[in-house]
Amino acid sequence: MTWVLLAAAIVSEVLATTALKLSDGFAHKGWAVVVVIGYLASFALLGRALKLQMEIGVAYAVWSGAGTAAIAAIGALFLGETLTLPKVGGIVLIIAGVVLVNLTGSH
Repeated sequence: MTWVLLAAAIVSEVLATTALKLSDGFAHKGWAVVVVIGYLASFALLGRALKLQMEIGVAYAVWSGAGTAAIAAIGALFLGETLTLPKVGGIVLIIAGVVLVNLTGSH
């Protein structure tokens, strides 16, 4: 159940961050509402996962790392942003760090 909550927190955060880009500095009120609701849901779900005894270092590493990788992919695939070799390398390093933190956490 903890991992499901964390996955939902990640999806909410990615949705909110994508909406943040689409809100054009909060000029588009509909997207701005999605931003606020998405971030509130993400933090509430992350908090619930932590309450169920997930280690904060593991939870935050997975939450931020997966979110970063997802947003970079969404930016490149749907928002016309560039995905250069150094960016890909950085994302790979983030994912590797998340894996290492997860492997060393107690379960």
